[in-house]
Amino acid sequence: MVFSLEKKRIARKRFTFFLYDVAFVFIFLFILLLIPLFIVPLIAEENTILYGVLFYLIRMVMIFLGIPLILYLTNLIFEFQKKKVIIDEDISPATGHLRLFKVSKKNYKYQILYGFLIFFLVFLPMDFFGYLLIPDLIEYQANVLIVTTNAYLLPGIENSYLIFLISAIIIQISVSVTEETLARGFLTKRGSEYFFKMSAVIISSLYFGLGHLAYLLEHPSLYPLLWFLQAFIIGIILSLVVLRKMWILPAIIAHALNNIVATHIIWSFWHGNSFKVVAFLVYIPLFIIGILFTIVCLLLVWSFSNVRRGMSNGFKLFKTYFKKDSDERTIDDSLFRVFIDILVGCLIFLMGFLIAI
Repeated sequence: MVFSLEKKRIARKRFTFFLYDVAFVFIFLFILLLIPLFIVPLIAEENTILYGVLFYLIRMVMIFLGIPLILYLTNLIFEFQKKKVIIDEDISPATGHLRLFKVSKKNYKYQILYGFLIFFLVFLPMDFFGYLLIPDLIEYQANVLIVTTNAYLLPGIENSYLIFLISAIIIQISVSVTEETLARGFLTKRGSEYFFKMSAVIISSLYFGLGHLAYLLEHPSLYPLLWFLQAFIIGIILSLVVLRKMWILPAIIAHALNNIVATHIIWSFWHGNSFKVVAFLVYIPLFIIGILFTIVCLLLVWSFSNVRRGMSNGFKLFKTYFKKDSDERTIDDSLFRVFIDILVGCLIFLMGFLIAI
């Protein structure tokens, strides 16, 4: 009986999060995201560069403003029910969410450095070796990303490199703010207020990974499986950083830098350049800069022992997810929590189709 009650408690926390926060946030965002669908065509024609820039920019604004607003409203509506699950909550959910975006005079340099460090140590090598080992991945990715809002990737008379670069920076910063606000700022941070932190990390990372796997639906291939694995691993790392530092800017910076580099790969492909050319002109210089940047950070900003301790703490937290003596014990069946987390992550992914418009 004790075992059954414990399992019910674990499941109840996750489904309460799904019903009282995720479902309402996603439905509200779906309504908000109808706005750019109607407004942008009035300003710019489809299949133009301006159309994509405005679409992603307005979408980012809707999500950035929409999540704290709906968190505030749902907290008022369901305060009594959620008190049964969330015992300690010193600040409102909306305030806690917005605090992740706080940048002060004391920490803004460190947040920027963290972002670049994550990009150089995690994103850059993962993408580079993916392209290097699977050359056909570039062509697949190029074809997948050619949609109405990505006209800036294609060659054209009006699409000079400068226009492409400006478009890529605006669009990819917008995409990064949107995805990090949803995955890390909302799902990871808010989920960790309901239940075991590593469960929130796994659920949000699964949602993030499945979002990349969804390309299978329109373009059947094995390549999205690689994207899922990459996104899932990156999601875990970014979530751990966000929960440990309570900063979301580093995740946004690293994500945006990676996306800007990836768009250069696609743009170069459509202009007839091989990956060898891109590797020589883009990746090799970035690897050199990354090595120098990391050395400078270790010498002048963070000592190696601090970095090692931080990585060790993150790894220890990750390992607790599979132990029976974690914050939430299932006594003799630790797989139950894993199963429920996977189930909730998949449900959130399916709910996410509402905001994939």
